[in-house]
Amino acid sequence: MNEHYSTESRNQNTLDLDRMPLHDLLALMNREDQTVPLAISKVLPEIEKAVNKIVDSFNMGGRLIYIGAGTSGRLGVLDASECLPTFSASPDMVKGIIAGGEKALTTAIEGAEDSEQLGGDDLKKVCAGPIDTVVGIAASGRTPYVIGGLRYAGKQGATTISLACNAGSAISSYADIAIEVATGPEVLTGSTRLKAGTAQKLVLNMLSTASMVRIGKVYGNLMVDVQPSNKKLIERSKRMIMEAVGCSYETAECQFEKAGHNVKAAIVMSLLHCSYDEAIDRLQKANGFVRKTLEGDETE
Repeated sequence: MNEHYSTESRNQNTLDLDRMPLHDLLALMNREDQTVPLAISKVLPEIEKAVNKIVDSFNMGGRLIYIGAGTSGRLGVLDASECLPTFSASPDMVKGIIAGGEKALTTAIEGAEDSEQLGGDDLKKVCAGPIDTVVGIAASGRTPYVIGGLRYAGKQGATTISLACNAGSAISSYADIAIEVATGPEVLTGSTRLKAGTAQKLVLNMLSTASMVRIGKVYGNLMVDVQPSNKKLIERSKRMIMEAVGCSYETAECQFEKAGHNVKAAIVMSLLHCSYDEAIDRLQKANGFVRKTLEGDETE
């Protein structure tokens, strides 16, 4: 059966992996990894469609829900968890579900990925519905757990997206939008945490980041909706204000404090010379977009 899946095939470039000089082994891995972005470039139209659907979900108050098993599931949970501090997204806005639950993040839960029923049950637990977008992630493209999840999500009216690393993947037939990144044979046969995992990480980066940009959580290339929850992020917030406003560190720090650690408000207060309350009101009218807030003032 495996001959039908390129991710499970033997890589003819690495047949002597166990006796290669270390430098040659690392150089070969590096060359193989460089093929991943090229493979992703071929499916950018599908990724664009997926982002548009995710944005639609967000605008309706819906969620982005990742579901997967093993490495694929862990990557989904990772991307979801990073959205909270990076974009001040609520824990429910982007969710990651992995076969076997939280324990599976650090320990292999054998057999969990083989149950279609479990995939549907896990989505049922989070009440996946019509305004949500569900992304099923499976390197092979045939994981029963993911198929069950996508099948359930589709029946609930959710938008379904599949992400696989083989062409003609089984999960694609259960998705409204199928993203198939053909990464080919792995350096280490069948170890899809390598090129396939890298491809999945890059695509998930695109899905979440581009979607957040499109709903106003970014100004220029600054993550102005960052949650300044530690010293590093507090300092980053001040630097962002400096960059956006063109002011000194001291001025940025003062505005940051006046805005109650709200970076967006601090920027608007500085550039429009307004109070905190007025900045918040203007931002709300512009649906949280800093640029629209500033441009709106220019056209008044």
